[in-house]
Formats: sequence, structure tokens, C-alpha cells
Amino acid sequence: MSVKITGTGSFIPSVIEKNENFYNHEFLNADGSTINSSNEVIVDKFKAITGIQERRYIKEELLNSDIAFFAAEKAIQDAKIDKETLDYIIVAHNYGDVKHDSEQSDTVPSIASRVKHLLRIANPKCVGYDLLFGCPGWIEGVIQAKAFINSGIAKRCLVIGTETLSRVVDKHDRDSMIYSDGAGAVIVEESSEDGGIITHETATFALDEAHFIFFGKTNHPEITDQRRYIKMYGRKIYEFALTNVPLALKTCLEKSDYNIHDVKKILIHQANEKMDEAIVKRFYKLHGLPMPEGVMPMTINLLGNSSVATIPTLYDMILKGQLENQEIKKGDVILFASVGAGMNINAIVYKQ
Repeated sequence: MSVKITGTGSFIPSVIEKNENFYNHEFLNADGSTINSSNEVIVDKFKAITGIQERRYIKEELLNSDIAFFAAEKAIQDAKIDKETLDYIIVAHNYGDVKHDSEQSDTVPSIASRVKHLLRIANPKCVGYDLLFGCPGWIEGVIQAKAFINSGIAKRCLVIGTETLSRVVDKHDRDSMIYSDGAGAVIVEESSEDGGIITHETATFALDEAHFIFFGKTNHPEITDQRRYIKMYGRKIYEFALTNVPLALKTCLEKSDYNIHDVKKILIHQANEKMDEAIVKRFYKLHGLPMPEGVMPMTINLLGNSSVATIPTLYDMILKGQLENQEIKKGDVILFASVGAGMNINAIVYKQ
């Protein structure tokens, strides 16, 4: 028996926020001091580093749980299953439901319970819970689904990665240009076919790294409200990721029956184009090889960084033929990998 992804779905918000829309922002340093560059220069440097030229935000009336539901519906339809046969609904997110212009996150009831309610699933044996694991949350949810299935307590799980980072960004912080919204979902179930989830690797580095990504106050010194925003130490994260993610990928691949030449695609968390490219190049360098052209599909240039949603939306778009010059065929060996708050790292070797 294998454990496979049998259906995928995603929700890409319709509101497009282009880089030019940030020209009128008042960007400040973390200590509140003025940045000695024009916004045009700031935005141009940002694009050169991250690759982002636009990102997606949800409409004002929507919530994180809404877009998670939209993606889940599509995955259920794609898998052609009865939703009442789901054993688990695992929802990876970080900030819950944050209403437009609200200062408070809402996580009671859980996002998973809200999604189950919106799906109108009556079966009480379908258990829903939320997973807080930073950007690697969706991959960790897939790993947990596999564990449930292998243990015999589940046969079919819905795993969702969903986030609305536009609701928790500090408009006075240059890093606010990185973040976006989106949701991706998959059905994970036991299968008589070969392949599926082959091996996985997970690690948490918290001795010195736990607070590389955190919730902090605005950069604007004259704003005194108690609202907190997503913050990060970008350089520390870059160095951490470049050191540890390639090793996690290598370890994960070595535990499988496949080698580096078998890998057709690496679907990595869409965090930062330069960082992701450096990670994958170093992974291949560990094998004495150059990075193959086209091995790392990217969506960050148009969709931004939607945290837990980046990989499942990327995967769904490729499978649905929505990403130019990219495809995943039956039998292909692919890698999933992510790094994020915690600091957490994980990876999966998957055979389509």
C-alpha cells in the first residue's frame, strides 16, 4: 500500500497588488529612522532580490477560512470522493481569521472546524485540527496524514495550507512587499498504486533560531496601538536556510531508493527567488552537479509569498497546466521542501 495525493485544489485571490502600488508608502527602518532612498529605488532593489513584481490579496469581505474552503472544495472534486469519507481535515496556517481592518486574530473555533462547517460535512468521525508550523506547515500536514494512514486509523485526509498575510503586515516595513494571500489543498489517501510519499525529513531549530520570525510592533514610532505584525530577520533566515535546507533535502533523498538523477522537479516554498535558487544550487552542489534548468518552478514573481499556501498552490497549478513550460508526469520523482518560523525545515520525496 502507498500513500498518495489523489486530488488537488487551490484558490488564487483576484486582487493584484503591483510593486508600483508601494511607491507612496512611508517605509522606515526597524528603529523608526528614515531610509535614505526613494521608494522607487527601494522597490527596484526588492524586486531584484526577491523576484516579486506583484502579489495577490483577498477581497475585504473574505477570511482565511473562506479561501481554505474554496481550495478544499476543488481538491475534493478533483479526487472524485465523497466528502463524508474524510477521516481528518488538517489545516496549516499561522494567523487564523483576521478580518479586514481588525487588530485581532480569531482562532476559536479552529480554522479546520470552520472549513468542515463550510463543507457541510455531517460525519463527526471526520476530525479537524489546525497545525501551526510556520511556512512548512502544509508539508508537515501531509507527513502527519501519511502517519495516520500508515497507522491504520485513517484512510483519507484533507490537508490544506492557507494564509492571509496581507492582514498582518506592517505597511511601514519594506518586508511587507513580500507577503501575499492564498490557499492550496490536497486529498491524501491510501492507494494500491506504487509511488506516493516515499520518505520525509523534519527538523526544528529553536536553540538560537526560534525568534528569527516573530510578531512585533510597527516601524513607525508615532503609532502607539498594541497591534503586532509579522517581522523577520531576513539575513539570519537566508544564512540559516542556505546552510540547512540543502542538507535536509539530501538526507531525505538518501533515505529513499532514488538518487539525484531521478529528481524531475523541486517544489520549494516560494519565500525569496534568490534564496530558493541558492538553496537548490547548493543541494545539487552537494552531489557535485550543476542545478538543471527548469527543475525549480516558481510562482513568487506573480503570487508573492503566501506562506503555507505556496507549495500546494504551485503543485496544483502545474498539475492543472497553469504554469508555462512546467509539467509533472505520472512516475516523476519530485521533492517538496520548506523552511520557516520555528525555525522549521521539512522535505518529502514523492513519486507522482
